[in-house]
Amino acid sequence: MDDELKKEIEQSLKKSETHTNFDEIKKWIPSIIILPIAVYWILNRGEYGFIDNADLVIHEAGHFFFKFFGKYIYTLGGTLMQIILPSIIFFYFFRNDYRTGMQFSLLWLGQNFINISVYAADAQARRLPLLGGNSVYHDWHYLLGEIGLLQYDAEVGFFFFGVAILIFIITLIMPLITQN
Repeated sequence: MDDELKKEIEQSLKKSETHTNFDEIKKWIPSIIILPIAVYWILNRGEYGFIDNADLVIHEAGHFFFKFFGKYIYTLGGTLMQIILPSIIFFYFFRNDYRTGMQFSLLWLGQNFINISVYAADAQARRLPLLGGNSVYHDWHYLLGEIGLLQYDAEVGFFFFGVAILIFIITLIMPLITQN
């Protein structure tokens, strides 16, 4: 029995791939791709880009899904959905030990936090164009007004911006955090 087990282990070891220096470099390729994208989004905070179209659809869908929970949660629902959807995708990849998927879903989550930071910081000024024009209310004007923080909209926006930067940093160092 011991000889059989030894033979099986030896065969298994022969079949297994050796870990090379290129494997160490290869695991950093997603981070190398993500770095300029994250820097671009950080430096161009507030500029409307292509991905913001998808974020807008997800934001508006969030209002639909949370409409049964009262006006405050309904209003917060757009922002919640922008956080929930990329987070679900992240946890799917996390559960399946797929680091590149985790990194790109976190990149998208960070981009959503930048988007949220711009919207929240606009709560008092209300200069951003809204889907629905003047017939709709500004989500963050209502949300911050209800909890007495409307005068701190810029600080709330910078908080969300800081969260985005933190997410980007975690995304970039993911090869140090995960094993695969």
